[in-house]
Formats: sequence, C-alpha cells, structure tokens
Amino acid sequence: MMNTQTDHAELQITGMRCASCSARLEKSLNQLSDVSAVVNIATEKASLTFNPATTDVNALIEAVRKTGFDAHPARDFAAEKQARETLLRHERTQFFVALILTLPLLGEMVLMLLDVHFMLPLWLQWLLATPVQFWAGSRFYSGAWSALRSGGSNMDVLVALGTSAAYLMSCTVWLLGLNQPVYFEASATLITLVLFGKLLEARAKGKASAALESLINLQPKTAHIERNGQLLDVSVGQLRPEDIFIVRPGESVPVDGLVLEGESSIDEAMLTGESLPQSKSSESKVYAATLNQHGLLRCRALAVGSRTQLAAIIRLVEQAQGSKAAIQRLADRISAVFVPAVLTIALLTFLGWWLAGADFSTALINAVSVLVIACPCALGLATPTAVVVATGRAAHAGILVKDAAALERAHKLSVLVLDKTGTLTAGQPTLTDLLPAPGISSATLLHAAASLAQVSTHPLSRALIEHTQRQQIIPAAAEEVHEYAGKGVSAKIDSDLYLLGSPAFIASHGIEFDRSAATALQQQGKSVIAIARENILLGFVAFADQLRDSSRAAVNKLHDMGIRVVMLSGDNHATVQAIATQAGIDDFRAEVLPQDKAALVQSYKTKNGIVGMVGDGINDAPALAAADISFAMKSGSDIAIEAADLTLMRNDLMSVVDAISLSRATLKKIRQNLFFAFAYNILGIPLAAAGMLSPVIAGAAMAMSSVSVVSNALLLKRWKGTNEKSPNKAIY
Repeated sequence: MMNTQTDHAELQITGMRCASCSARLEKSLNQLSDVSAVVNIATEKASLTFNPATTDVNALIEAVRKTGFDAHPARDFAAEKQARETLLRHERTQFFVALILTLPLLGEMVLMLLDVHFMLPLWLQWLLATPVQFWAGSRFYSGAWSALRSGGSNMDVLVALGTSAAYLMSCTVWLLGLNQPVYFEASATLITLVLFGKLLEARAKGKASAALESLINLQPKTAHIERNGQLLDVSVGQLRPEDIFIVRPGESVPVDGLVLEGESSIDEAMLTGESLPQSKSSESKVYAATLNQHGLLRCRALAVGSRTQLAAIIRLVEQAQGSKAAIQRLADRISAVFVPAVLTIALLTFLGWWLAGADFSTALINAVSVLVIACPCALGLATPTAVVVATGRAAHAGILVKDAAALERAHKLSVLVLDKTGTLTAGQPTLTDLLPAPGISSATLLHAAASLAQVSTHPLSRALIEHTQRQQIIPAAAEEVHEYAGKGVSAKIDSDLYLLGSPAFIASHGIEFDRSAATALQQQGKSVIAIARENILLGFVAFADQLRDSSRAAVNKLHDMGIRVVMLSGDNHATVQAIATQAGIDDFRAEVLPQDKAALVQSYKTKNGIVGMVGDGINDAPALAAADISFAMKSGSDIAIEAADLTLMRNDLMSVVDAISLSRATLKKIRQNLFFAFAYNILGIPLAAAGMLSPVIAGAAMAMSSVSVVSNALLLKRWKGTNEKSPNKAIY
C-alpha cells in the first residue's frame, strides 16, 4: 500500500517510439515499491507519485534507463521546446541525407515500372544503402536493443528486423554472386519513409500542444512599476506582491492585481472564454495576460509568478494533457502483446511461403512486409493526441480540465445536479423587502438582523451585512453564538436570546406567527429570513437573487442533449419552485441540508448511470466529490474548485454545455482514430502476408497511418465554444 507521505515528479522521456514503449515503461515504473506512474506518449512525459522515504527522482530516472529509455526532470516549456527543436533538426538532417542516398535506388525501381531496364552496379547500391541502414537507421537499432534488453519489444524491433533482413539478404546475393534479386532499394526506401513519417508526426504533435505554448506566451515580459516616485520598466519576474504597477491602453496586465485608480475595459477572453470586455474601476480585480483596451489603470499586485490565474491554468492544462483517458487502456493492453504477435505472424508468413514452394527471397520479403506494416504507432497516438488538443481547446473556452478521464466521462452524462445559488442564479442576493412585525420599527429589525448576520457565514448574511453597512448601522456584540448549518443562527445580545433563520427554523423554537406574508414573498422567488427576540417575532427580511441570463438557455440545451437536470437547494420550497420555473427545470429538491446533498447525488448515481454536479460553495464540496463528474464555478470557494473535475472560468452554466459538447467531440475523434488504427492493421497484415504489398508500399502506408491519426485529432481545433467568436482567436 502506498505510504501516506508522497511526492510528485514529472520526467521528460526520450526514446519512446510507439504505444508499446509507453506501456512497457509505465508497467516497469509501477512495479517499483510505492510508485504510481502514468506515461503519455503524446507529451513524452511520465507523471509519478512516489514515497520520498523509499525512493527519489534520481532512482526513478535510473529505473527509466534500465527499461531502455532516458529521462530528465521536466524543465520549463521553453527549455523543453528548444531541446525538441535541436533533436528535430538532427532527425531532419538524417532524413534528407537518407533521401539523397535513396533517390538513385528509388529511381531505378521507378524506371523498372516504366519498362526501362536500368540497374545500378551492386557495389554502388551497397554503397548508397549502407549509410541509410546504419547511420540514418541507427535509432531503430538502438531502440530495438534497448527494448529487447529490458525484455520487451516495440516498433523499432519490427523496423530493424525487416530492413536488416532485406539488407543482409541483398549483401549475401551480391557477395556470393547468387542468381537472386537484391532489395537494397527496399531497405533504404523503407527507412527513409519511416523517418519522413516521424518528422510529419513530430510536426503534428507540436501543433497539438500549440494551446499550451500560446498560453505561456501570453504573459508580457515587462511591467511598468512605481518605485520611489519614479516609473520603471522591469522584468515581470521581478514584481512582488503589493508592488504598484501601471497598465497603459493596449497593453496586457503583467500579474494579478487590484485596481487602485482609473477606469477601463479589459478583454478577458483568454482567461474566461467570454467574448465581451469586462469593465474595470477602483477595487476591481485584474488578471495576468488579459488585455487593457482603452483606459490607464494603476494597480496593486496581488499574485505574481506561479500564483497567478494564468499560471494555475497552465498547470491544469499540463496536468490534463499528461493524464490518461480510460479508453486508452484498451490501446495499451493491445499494444503490450501486439509486437510479439506480429513477430509470430511474420515468422509464420515466411514459413508458409517457403513451405508452399516459394523461393527464399519471396518468403523473406513477404515476412518483411508484415513486420513493417504492423508498426503500432497509430494505435499509441490515437487517444493522447486527441486529449492534448481537446484540453487546449477547453482552456481557450474557459473550461479547465483536471484530467482526461473527467473529459471522457462527460459525454456519458445522464443526470446533471445543479446547486441554485451562484450556479443558476448570480449568487449575489440583494435585500428587497423589510416586513417588521406590528410595533417594531424597520431600524430595530435591521439592527437585530445585522447583529446576528455578522456571526453567520450564510450568503444571505453577507448580503444583509452589506446592506446595513450602506445604511451605516452598527451591529451590537453577540455572545453564545450557535450556527445551525442550512437553518439559522442564535446568539445572546444584551442578555436576550435572538434567532435569525428560515421561517421554519423560527417556528421550530416554538414561536408562533402568521406565515402568509413570508409565503407570498417566497412565491415570487425571493428568499426570506425571520428574526425573533426571545419568543417574539421581530419581522421578515426578503432577498432576491437573479437568475443568470444564460441559465434558461443552458437548461434547454442540456434537455436537448438528453440530460436530466435536477436542482438542489437549501432554500424553502416556494422560492426553489419559483426559480425552477424561471429556469425551465421540472425536477427540484428544496430545503436540502448541506450534508444531505452528497447523499442525494449518490442516490442518483445508483439509479441513473453517470451523474454530474455543478456547484460553487463550500457546502457543495462533498456533493462535487461524490459525483461521477463535477463542475465548479470559478467564483466559488477554493475547496469547491479543488473537489471539482472541471472549473468553469466564465461562471456560466453554458460552459457545462460546452464541456459536454467538447467531450462528445473528443470521444468521437478518439473512436475514429482507434478505428483507423485497428482497421489499418487488420487489413494491412493479411495483405502483406498474402504477398500483395511490397515492403516499400508497406512502409509508406505505416508512416502515413500515424500522420493521418494525428491530423484527424488536430481537427478538434475547429470545435467552437458557445461564446467564442472564433476557435482560432487568442490561443491559436
């Protein structure tokens, strides 16, 4: 069992060629004591959780090397990009040298197809093919050796075996003067085609991570700060909390901050996905990398460096891109046995042709074709590449995905449970009605309410305090405070017992009163609290929390998607029913205590399949954790966001619609990719075994299969969120 003391590390892996490689490395790392590992071939990273008392990062790197790969602690994005570009330049050089050496051999083959019989001298063919085989193709030999040494097999084994067989057979024919055809052109062309496919694949994978790169590049490099009465330009990295900085029109905000002076509109589309600019004035919050449109703003830094909202988004996107969808396990299980199965099929192909009377070279070439066309690259890239693109698109639309499994589950959602306050409504209740009891003044009622509200954490208490502060009402000191979750609060004020809470809470203390006035307000969709002193009702205070503009449209879209929408609220039945009617929700539960929300979510799970939960408050956290997939509003509490699988940066229920839509689009792409990868091998291997594919054609088909799978995943970039003007704006 994993020790409760854990640490986390991200390792950049080099040397992985296909799904078999990532599956073998992941299996090897998970066999280590107190280590949990996820290896992603698309990002070429290993995400590890381990017990620092029994192992460390150096030991993990050594374990990676023993498996036949290399690793180093993941560096910042820019450093990794530079390292990848250096490696890509080397591989590009290898490809072009191989291409130049292969073209004469390939030209000879083309001329033969045109019935022009021209053949290069065998010594020249050997001279051209040898550097391609052992220099340009050295990566396949080193990869194959590493795999075999660690007791596994991978794509490199297939390529190395296939090309070596063709090359060595040709050398034997040449040196011994046998009356047999040579296949120098086949081995050289095959290696060149595989290298070309890998270059295209690397280019496409680079495009898949463009969202993350663009996010990182959004933050400005310099900031204008006030120091000792002067305005200085400094690196953003030098900014510290409480520093005063200036944002001029047309500039990006350098760090998260609070506006001290000035008015402007800021484009926050990159952060929230919201296309409309947001007005900013004194006491408004601004966020790193958002664009100031017209006014000069003087701000105080609140969060810098890794603590900004942008940095948090980047971390979540990286985490999601490195995670693994459940559907990927199918590909992993298949790839683990795929290469040994292909080697067996190739051997049977060779024996079958030879025993059937074919000459040695024909049997060998058909076996080589089987080895080449069966490389499982496309299978390994089918899922992770789609996940990388999808999480980038989600971030652009203001949806932060915690892991790939959450994105995958969203498409199967059958029931969506919604909290009322802050989810369907704006979460900013305002005081609308004062109903003092006979003989009680409004001032007395408000003073008593303020004195009790100051010791309560309920959202209505906060709204009441804000109202009384504007009225300059000074609350009295409260003693012996008792708060009853979801019901109300009691306290002693000047030796008298006061109660504040729902009418039902007041009634439960034996206080009798006429409820008709409160019921009339509740039927208007208002929340009503009652205030009592000793056994006397002082009156009622009513609040209204407006339905978000997009809530009804979002509920309608969810219904159109075939999803059952349920609203839970701790408010009274009349108020909840009024809000449900406005939002178009037929199924709702009122007067639900916080501790009961999780139990209700659990009950829906046992009856209705996949259940989602949307919330924003501390009291929603248990229900969010209980749901199969959970969504938290960005305006919500930190604990709710931590418990959720997806965070909605727009505070808009329409983002849930977008998340489900993107999930469905992503799963569609993954299924298409897996179909292409399986169909390619299912069709290709029998054709190669039947002698209907030459090694060169097989090599070209294998290379293009990987490119087609990655290119298909890149089509997810066309997905567009509800409020996005264009899927290619800002991030791409």
